Amino acid sequence: MTDPDSGPLLTVSGLTKRYGETIALDIDELAVPRGVTGLLGPNGAGKTTLLGLLLGLHPPTSGSLTVLGLDPAVAGPEVRARVGYGPEHRRVPSDLRAVDFVRHMAEIHGLPAGDATARASDALWLVELGEERSRPLGTMSTGQLQRVKLAQAIAHDPAVIFLDEPTDGLDPLQRDAMLDLIRRVGDEFSISVLLSSHLLAEVERVCDGVVILEAGRLLKAGSLTDLRAAAPGLIVELTDRAAAAALAASLRSAGCEVGEDGLQLTITGEGDLAHRVQDALAASGASLNRLQQRATRLEDVFLETVG
Repeated sequence: MTDPDSGPLLTVSGLTKRYGETIALDIDELAVPRGVTGLLGPNGAGKTTLLGLLLGLHPPTSGSLTVLGLDPAVAGPEVRARVGYGPEHRRVPSDLRAVDFVRHMAEIHGLPAGDATARASDALWLVELGEERSRPLGTMSTGQLQRVKLAQAIAHDPAVIFLDEPTDGLDPLQRDAMLDLIRRVGDEFSISVLLSSHLLAEVERVCDGVVILEAGRLLKAGSLTDLRAAAPGLIVELTDRAAAAALAASLRSAGCEVGEDGLQLTITGEGDLAHRVQDALAASGASLNRLQQRATRLEDVFLETVG
């Protein structure tokens, strides 16, 4: 058995999950390293289904997966002792105090009552709800409830937390604060994070790597640095609009993908783009104002992957 304190965060091999005739997940191979990873995909991509399998809440139809080197299907209690989970929904007992809720969840994860009480208070202070810890959950705002969910996910000092849409329902300021907290959990407390989201900007802001799903299938996975480097491009700016349109047509005929915005062209494609652009410029005689490498964003990677 793999040492839970080393090796990848999770692995998947030949994994499928069916509900009747519906294939919810179908992933051949996947290995996710420790760190902060974004689980990306449109609604219905299979993100929540994958989280449920990783938590051992339901078994796969076929194949295997591990979390921290453990199989959730046979070592569920041990996995859940080392994993924290913040679900997407906000259904909580409205009359229960925040500190009692977090303490109860820590006990479920295996902490003794005394330790759970201390950890609950510490976790609520960490998410900046220390002064609100005695408030009933039913009196809290959406932003506060999202912080409570993060507090209960980390109270038992897990090795990894799975967060399902942790910024859902938050305004921009609350979202920024939540993302800062998640990044702090990863950096200062060395807790790995698997962040399920459909918001590209928040994943790009806090994550080291990304897993992209669509319709239950794995489209791409890797570090953000590597994925950006694998999607190169050039920005070309000319001095004449007609020349820009003509250059765009010439590059498309040469097999490039070209986005047009007035005098500016965004060029992507396979092979040596710089030489192809230089050849097209020389042939057209167009006057060049600017030529630079495109700064690839996660949005570019996602759109090129998912379409």
